[in-house]
Amino acid sequence: MSGKRILIWVAPQYEDLELWYPRIRLEEEGAVVTVAGLDRELCRGKHGYPCKPDATADEVDADDFDALVIPGGFAPDKLRRSARVLDVTRQIFEAGKPVAFICHAGWVPISARIVKGRRGTSVGAIRDDLENAGLIWEDSPVVVDGNLVSSRNPGDLPEFMKALIGLLA
Repeated sequence: MSGKRILIWVAPQYEDLELWYPRIRLEEEGAVVTVAGLDRELCRGKHGYPCKPDATADEVDADDFDALVIPGGFAPDKLRRSARVLDVTRQIFEAGKPVAFICHAGWVPISARIVKGRRGTSVGAIRDDLENAGLIWEDSPVVVDGNLVSSRNPGDLPEFMKALIGLLA
């Protein structure tokens, strides 16, 4: 994984563990992680942990990254309103690179229109949203369908990261 470049989206009220656990695991594996937000303002997670974006969505280019991680929490509802976030998400997906989302993060792939006909999972609260967007939903700790990796909640992070790292290795 040395030299792999990974993008993580962030916005206020992100799920703390779903950002920091992947970031740290990917860095431990030698990846270079860039956290991008809607602006460069400090974001606080749902549990108060701070994260200062390295860049804004307008400053990142999909071609510069090998994968995308989208943490859950309430941040995805803000992120999905950004045309640039959706464009970069779609470009990474269409390039065949991994797009990994967990918990409520499925809202971003829904709005990027990349889930139709694919298999995946999420927190139960957005199951209907994903199914209405055409995802074939499963209640599993991790679902890998091609370059999509999805999990339900922070308790699934070990399986989520094993699957993502496996795709990147």
